Amino acid sequence: MFDLIVIVRVPESDEIPAVADALARMRPLCLAEDGCVAWEAYQSQDDPGRFVLVERWASRAHWEAHDSGDAIQKIYVPELLPRIEREVHPSSPVSSAQ
Repeated sequence: MFDLIVIVRVPESDEIPAVADALARMRPLCLAEDGCVAWEAYQSQDDPGRFVLVERWASRAHWEAHDSGDAIQKIYVPELLPRIEREVHPSSPVSSAQ
């Protein structure tokens, strides 16, 4: 598995609704992609201009192929990237000590 956390900040408050809408439209496209196990976007209740994307892919190769899909090319690049600041974190679950 390849897990990814993306932290998104929307600097301009008037852009928040457009970002939320774009993320909602991306979800079904991402979930339909080969190798997408889970894809969720969360909006902070305390800071509406902050979003967290939690993605799980079957492999890093599947995630890398995701860059050429409709979710990225038709929504993320043209609609989101101009409106956001982001941090991308390939991540691993923290396991309990045995």
